[in-house]
Amino acid sequence: MRYIEWLFLLVIGACGTGLANFIGYDVGFMESLPGLAVLVIISMLAVVCTKVIPLKLPIVAYCAIIGLLAACPLSPVRTFVIDAAAKINFTAPFTMVGAYAGLAIGDQLKTFVKQGPKILLVGLLVMTGTFLGSCIWDSLILKLTGAI
Repeated sequence: MRYIEWLFLLVIGACGTGLANFIGYDVGFMESLPGLAVLVIISMLAVVCTKVIPLKLPIVAYCAIIGLLAACPLSPVRTFVIDAAAKINFTAPFTMVGAYAGLAIGDQLKTFVKQGPKILLVGLLVMTGTFLGSCIWDSLILKLTGAI
């Protein structure tokens, strides 16, 4: 995929996130625009890193590394990055992620249906295991810290 295509898709995602941030969390679109721009810039830098750096890490890893470097105490743009990103409620992008996942599954619906009940069983076990694992871990930490 070319860089222009990546940028276009990231901007579309940022617009959807800004809209979800506005509708769901009453944060004005113009108020969240600097944070959205920061996230798009970090994401584009991560895309470039995957193409330029010979170390084959996923884009998400590069996003995390670049974000940490941008917000670390030694960074000259630290305050701006943190203040801008703080205006975005990070549950707002879940709307876009859900929509993208639905489109991705819809595009390969025949392959999904071929999996039959196996895929439903695996999905159910994964979700149940994740939920129970989180509950057990949270209870353990809360007991160790004396919160419960």
